[in-house]
Amino acid sequence: MTDKTTSADRHSKLTIRGRDVRIRTIGIAVLGILAVWFVAVNTDSVEIQLWVATVTLPLWAVLAVTLIVGAAIGWLLARRRSAR
Repeated sequence: MTDKTTSADRHSKLTIRGRDVRIRTIGIAVLGILAVWFVAVNTDSVEIQLWVATVTLPLWAVLAVTLIVGAAIGWLLARRRSAR
C-alpha cells in the first residue's frame, strides 16, 4: 500500500496564532532580518579594487549587492535542481 500524503503535508509546520507556518519560512525570515540588520549597521566607506578601476562605496551598498547576487544564484540553482 502506498502513502497518499502530498509533499505539502510532510513539511514541518508550526501553528502561530491559528495559522500553520512552515519552519523553513520562519528560518528564511530570521536570516533575512539578520542580513538587513547587518547591512544597516555597516555604514563605513570602503575601497573596492576592480580589474581596472578602484571605487569607493559605502559598505552597506557592497553588502546589499552581495546579498542580492547570492540570493539570485541560490534561487537559480534551486530552480535548476527542481527541474530535474
